Amino acid sequence: MGATPGEARLPTSGLPGTKVVVTLPSHGDEPDAPEGYWTYRRIAADLRAAARETGATRAVGVSLTAGALLALLAGEPDAFERVALLLPAVLDEPRRLLGREEAIAAVGGPPDYQAERRRAFARLDGALTELPGQVAVTDRAALAQVTAPVLVIGATDDPLHPEDVAKQVAAAFPNGRLELVPSWLTHRGDVRGWLVDFLRG
Repeated sequence: MGATPGEARLPTSGLPGTKVVVTLPSHGDEPDAPEGYWTYRRIAADLRAAARETGATRAVGVSLTAGALLALLAGEPDAFERVALLLPAVLDEPRRLLGREEAIAAVGGPPDYQAERRRAFARLDGALTELPGQVAVTDRAALAQVTAPVLVIGATDDPLHPEDVAKQVAAAFPNGRLELVPSWLTHRGDVRGWLVDFLRG
């Protein structure tokens, strides 16, 4: 899942096997999110339901859904055989409130990408308002029960997804692996290569 359809598809492009892309409310062509939807636990429940329905054994989360997968794994450590978390923004300390324009512009990118993000974020004011102040897990120690391999990919030049959070997330898992790039927009080949190798394992 990503803010734009392209961001949602990027992690799964080129991967083998059946792929199910979960599109959350207020994203893509989905209806607007109902009031009170934006909590990591609520999103985690939607992801778990989709995984059960499709028989998914591996999961990839980007940004918001990386946080939701953390919430899911804290409550159900054996939910997946392998998990990849791209650009986690929060673990057990809340992130700060972000304005819409700050969230759009912070990651950079060419004008057409910025325009696509602007269109996507026009429907995400609820998420931008409600998610700051929340945490993905109340105690990172719960993630020590996850025995599955977990790949965490962070960015060093992305203020929306701090490098330190990615490092903390990877360290919380017994079998966590951390990879860092300056930006996933400029290093898509590296990100895709890591994902393909990891999810095939």
